[in-house]
Amino acid sequence: MQNTDAVRFCSACFHYGPVRAVSDLDLTIPCGQTVALLGPNGAGKSTSIAMLLGLLAPDSGRVELFGTTPDRASAAGRIGAMLQETQLLPRVTVAELLAFVRGLYPDPMPTDELLRLADLTELADRRLEKLSGGQSQRVKFAAAIAGRPDLLVLDEPTAAMDVESRHDFWRAMRRYAGTGRTVLFSTHYVEEADESADRVVVIAGGRIIADGTPAAIRRSVGVSSVGVAVPRGGTAGLDRLPAVTAVEIRGDRVYLASDDADATVLALAQAGLLRDLEVRGARLEDAYLALTTDSLEGAAA
Repeated sequence: MQNTDAVRFCSACFHYGPVRAVSDLDLTIPCGQTVALLGPNGAGKSTSIAMLLGLLAPDSGRVELFGTTPDRASAAGRIGAMLQETQLLPRVTVAELLAFVRGLYPDPMPTDELLRLADLTELADRRLEKLSGGQSQRVKFAAAIAGRPDLLVLDEPTAAMDVESRHDFWRAMRRYAGTGRTVLFSTHYVEEADESADRVVVIAGGRIIADGTPAAIRRSVGVSSVGVAVPRGGTAGLDRLPAVTAVEIRGDRVYLASDDADATVLALAQAGLLRDLEVRGARLEDAYLALTTDSLEGAAA
C-alpha cells in the first residue's frame, strides 16, 4: 500500500436542487483506520459515501482516495463497497456468485479464505434466494471484499438484521479490518460504532459536528449517568433534581442523565433515594443524542 491517506474530503459540497445535503465537508482518514459515520436521517451520510465512491460528483471541493480520484481508485481495484440498494441475483449459488465476482479482479482473495472471512463456508452451495436476510448481507460483504480492496465502504450494512446476524457480521468485518485495511461504515446502531470503530465521525446537516475516538466523543458532552434502584414511591420528581437532564427506567433501575453527577448524587442522598448507586460516564448513544439534538436546535434557531 502507498504511504498516503486512504480518504480525503476537501471542502466537498453537494446539493439536491435547493437542498444542501453536504456542506464544506473536510475529512481525512489514514490508512488502516476503521471509521464509523453516524448521523440522523438526512444528515448527509449516504451522499458523502456516494461522492466517495464516485457515484456523485461534488458541486464544489474534491474527494480523493489514496491520492487519486475515486474513479481511478475504483478502476485499480482498491475500493470495495456494500450499499443498501444492492440486490442479489436469483437462481445461482453463493459459490457461483463469488466465483463471478472474483473473476473481475486481477488478484482476488482465495475462495476458501473469502468464505471463511464472511462465515459462508457451510452456505457455499445454497441458492441466493434461499438465504435469510442476515446470510444475504454476509454474501454482499463477501462480494465487497472479493478483490481484497484497501478501502472497504459499508452503508448501513446491518439494516434489518437480527441481533445474532449483526454479531456475526461485525465479527467478520473486524477480521477483515485486522488485515490492515481501511474501513468506513455508516450505521444507525450507535453501539456498533462504539464496539467496532477506532474513530467516530458524527454528521448533522451535512457538516461534521464531532470527530474522535468513541471514548473522546463520550467525554465531549460532559454528561454522566447516575443509576439507582427505582424508588418505592416511583420516579415522579426525579427530573427536577439538580443537574438532571433526562430520566430513563430500565427494569428495576432508573438512570438519570446529569450534567453534574456530584450534585445529583448529593440530592438523591438527601432525599433518601441512594440505593444501589451506579455512576458512569455517558454512553456513546447519550453523547450522540446530545450532539445531534444541539445541532438541530442550532440550525432551527
